[in-house]
Amino acid sequence: MSQTDFSSLKLQDALLENLASLGYAEMTPIQAQSLPHILSGKDVIGQGKTGSGKTAAFGLGLLEKLDAKRFHVQSLVLCPTRELADQVAKEIRKLARAIPNVKVLTLCGGMPFGPQVGSLEHGAHIVVGTPGRIEEHLRKGTLHFKGLSSLVLDEADRMLDMGFQSALDAIVDELPKQRQTLLFSATYPSQIQSIAKRIMSKPVMAEVAATHDSESIKQHFYKVDSTQRIEALRLLLLQHAAESTVVFCNMKRETVEITDALNGYGFSALALNGDLEQRERDQALVRFANKSVSILVATDVASRGLDIDALDAVINYQVVRDPEVHVHRIGRTGRAGSKGVACTLFSDKDSYSMALLKDYLDMDIDMAGEPLPPSRVLNKAASRPLNITMQIDGGKKQKVRPGDVVGALTGDKGIAGSQVGKIQVFDNWTYVAVNRDVAQLALEKLGKGKLKGRSFRVRLIRD
Repeated sequence: MSQTDFSSLKLQDALLENLASLGYAEMTPIQAQSLPHILSGKDVIGQGKTGSGKTAAFGLGLLEKLDAKRFHVQSLVLCPTRELADQVAKEIRKLARAIPNVKVLTLCGGMPFGPQVGSLEHGAHIVVGTPGRIEEHLRKGTLHFKGLSSLVLDEADRMLDMGFQSALDAIVDELPKQRQTLLFSATYPSQIQSIAKRIMSKPVMAEVAATHDSESIKQHFYKVDSTQRIEALRLLLLQHAAESTVVFCNMKRETVEITDALNGYGFSALALNGDLEQRERDQALVRFANKSVSILVATDVASRGLDIDALDAVINYQVVRDPEVHVHRIGRTGRAGSKGVACTLFSDKDSYSMALLKDYLDMDIDMAGEPLPPSRVLNKAASRPLNITMQIDGGKKQKVRPGDVVGALTGDKGIAGSQVGKIQVFDNWTYVAVNRDVAQLALEKLGKGKLKGRSFRVRLIRD
C-alpha cells in the first residue's frame, strides 16, 4: 500500500468507501502532506494553488471528527467569495454522502438574511460562509459557536486582499480557544504569517508551491545612451507585457517625466514620489496593487512599504549607487513561487556603480550589455490593465465594511465574486477593484444600491 493512498489514512470506513466510489485513490501532494497532521488534530498551514486538492484535505478532516448526532455547528469554513463558498460546500456534501444526516449550510453576503436565520434555527453541523455575513450573524445573535471544534480559513490571502482582516478578527474572538485551526493560502505573505501566529497553536506547514529563491529572478542588463532610455524602457515593457511592473528612478522629477511619456505611448502608468500627498499616494498604491494600473514609476524612498506579492517585473531606469538597494529593488519580483524579471539600464557613466554591483552580486555581468528586443516590438499595443478601481465616498467612519461592498456587487443580477478584486477601506472612502469588462454594471449596482441602508457617491477612477 502506497503512502499516498487514501486507504493508508486513519479514516472511518464510510469515508474510505465513498472516496473509492468517487474515484479518489491517490492523494494529491497537498493532501499527502497535510491530511495525516489534520487527522491527528494539529493546526495546519497548507500552501498550494487552486486545484491542488485542499478542499478534500480539510473536508475529510472535518468529517472524520464530526459527530452527526450532536446537532450544533462543529466546524466553520471561511471563504472570500460566495462562489468559492458554494463550491466548498458542494465538495464537502459530496465527501459526506456516506454519513447519514450531515447538514452543511452556506451563509454568504448578497443573499437574503431572513432565510439564513430560518436555516440556522433548524441546525447545522458545518457552516461555510464569507466573513462579512458570518460577522453579521454573530452581531445579531443568530449564530453561535459554543460547541465549535474546527476553523478553516480557505484562500486566506484572497480574504485579506478583499479587506476582511477586521471581520476575521471579530469572528475569531467569538470562537472557543480550544479548537483546531486550518489555514490554506496560495501565497504566504507577512500578513498571513502574522494571522497564523496570532490564531494558531504550533501549526505544521504543508507546502507544495515553490518558494522564493535567487533562481526565481532572472536579471538582465542593457547598455544604453541617454537618448535611448525611454525607447529601451518601452521595448522592455512591450516585450514582457507584465501585469505589474515597477520602474525605479533615482530622482523625483524623473518619475513624473517617465510616467507622462509612457502614458503618451498608451501604457497605464502612475508616478510615486515623495511630493505626493498622502491621499494621492494611497490611491496610487491601491490602484497598482489591485491591477487597475500596470506600471508604477517610483523612487526608492517612495516605494518603502510597497507590499505587492504578484509583481512580475522590476526595471531599473538607472543603476543605483548602493548595491544593497539594487538587491532590495529586484527582490520585489519573483515572490510566492513565481518567476520574476529584473532589467537594468546602464551607460558608460555607470562604470563605477556597475563594478560595485558585480562584486556585491558575485556575478559576471557583460559590460557590453545584452541586445534589446528588436525595434518591431514597438508596433505592439500596450495591454490594458485587467481591473478598474471604483471609489466609494464612505469608509470606516461611516461603518462601511468589505462584506457590505461584496454583497452589494454580487447580489441580485450583480457581478460574480471572482470579478471583484481587492477592497481597501480608509476612514472616509473605500476603493474596490472590479474586472474592467463589468465596470459599468458594478458602478450601477453600487450607485443605485445602498450600503448600510445609505446611498454613497461612487465613481470610476479613470486612467
